[in-house]
Amino acid sequence: MNYFGGVDIGSTMTKVVIVSDKIESSLIGPTGPEHRKLANKVMEEALALARLQFDDLSYVVATGYGRINVPFADKQITEITCHARGLQSLLPTVNTVIDIGGQDSKGIKIKAGKVIDFVMNDKCAAGTGRFLEVIADALGVPLRSLGERSLAAQNTIAVSNTCTVFAEHEVISQLANGASVNDLIAGIHEAVATRIYAMVNKLKVEKDVAVTGGGAKTSDW
Repeated sequence: MNYFGGVDIGSTMTKVVIVSDKIESSLIGPTGPEHRKLANKVMEEALALARLQFDDLSYVVATGYGRINVPFADKQITEITCHARGLQSLLPTVNTVIDIGGQDSKGIKIKAGKVIDFVMNDKCAAGTGRFLEVIADALGVPLRSLGERSLAAQNTIAVSNTCTVFAEHEVISQLANGASVNDLIAGIHEAVATRIYAMVNKLKVEKDVAVTGGGAKTSDW
């Protein structure tokens, strides 16, 4: 049996998986400040869950924001390329990917597992997981409850500021004026969706479309 390891050190979360002909084990947790030590730690934990040792791994691939800080990786591959290859395997009809990460968002156009083009928002936190985290904290709402609360809105309140800091102040001001939390969350989601759509639309969106990243999971469903 051949075993393979994958380490994705994202800007906010680190993921690791051990696979053979199936998933043997997987872990996810916050990305720490010392990527090299963190990479070893999470890989050792994943191997322990799979009852394996480092020597049992035939090949290890690192990806993500901190991929160059995985000293035991046999190869580093960008998260954009990994998206294309992964979706070709899992959802082969997908041609457009929207990835909402912790510190950036991406639009990726793929064909037959290869990247055709991509766009990226990496200069502002608006439209990213960090943006949603800040707003959730300001509203006192658990991050994973944002989706459910948004769908319960009665009257979506527009949030005009696209800067995270200014948007947070705007939301707090709206709360002070008696605005509904659910309505504000719906407004935040609309603002994020509008911003991401404008970015991804530069690729000329082609179906099927997949949404990935932690920003795709602001719900318990």
